[in-house]
Amino acid sequence: MKMRGKNTFACLLLLISICCISISAVAQQTHVIAFASDTQAPLFFEKVIRETNHNKKATEMIFKDILTAHPSALFLLGDVVSLGYSEPTWKNIDRYLKWYDHEAIPVYAVLGNHELLLNAKKGKQEFQSRFPAHSPTGYTKVIDSIAVILLNSNFSEMTRSELNVQDVWYAKTINDLDADPAIKFIIVSCHHSPFSNSTVVGPSLNVQQKFVPAFIKSKKCALFLSGHSHNFERFKVQGKYFLVIGGGGGPHQPLLKEDLTPDLSPKYKPMFHYLEIQRDHDSLQIISRELKSDFSGFDDGLRFYLSKN
Repeated sequence: MKMRGKNTFACLLLLISICCISISAVAQQTHVIAFASDTQAPLFFEKVIRETNHNKKATEMIFKDILTAHPSALFLLGDVVSLGYSEPTWKNIDRYLKWYDHEAIPVYAVLGNHELLLNAKKGKQEFQSRFPAHSPTGYTKVIDSIAVILLNSNFSEMTRSELNVQDVWYAKTINDLDADPAIKFIIVSCHHSPFSNSTVVGPSLNVQQKFVPAFIKSKKCALFLSGHSHNFERFKVQGKYFLVIGGGGGPHQPLLKEDLTPDLSPKYKPMFHYLEIQRDHDSLQIISRELKSDFSGFDDGLRFYLSKN
């Protein structure tokens, strides 16, 4: 009887330990969704003609800061590295991806133009090997009733068939998500920005024509995210919000003195930043995390809310 009592007590201790571990794991999980773009290191010629400032260190700090929030997922909106075909350029990113894998945080991405530079075929292979969930003709992930649509905006590198497949898929996906009662918000994302005041890359008319109309028409699409312009830019077009979040580490780009599209955040221009998005009942809380100029850490540089239409 005494032995049985000891075994019972040991079993109870084990059960309590398991429960504590489970509660701790649940407490650690958050419904924050992180987004970053243009984490590529500057190329040699960019260091000569663009404004740089310890860009590689900034990118590492961004990945570390995101990790501390333990988000449900991290989305990278293209130009993850400077030369996609070159394995050495992936060295640091591979290290960061291991951090996230160790913490069971999924990382999803879309192709940028730098992934396809010089050798698009090899670049796609290197990219796909690191982001196996990626589809070059669009895919979607759902987190806490937020559907994130990830699109390929490298139209010149796509075949006619791939373009058609993505067009049909995108239209059907938005219709299906609009009709799904489990989905409260839709975020559409790609690399090239439909609206930007960058003097280097400017707006993408192709993205405006191919992706924006369905986004505007959708009753649940609340936010369009992109990069390519290495800036933070915020626009409101036809009642919908567009953010450019290209502050992941690429060299900063100058902006036009007179806006092509009015920027709602003309004075908020951090060199390095990323986004945290979280659903708050029937609204989205959006925070731009800004790296301090002295590299001592991050601040919530800009916070705003989007409500359901």
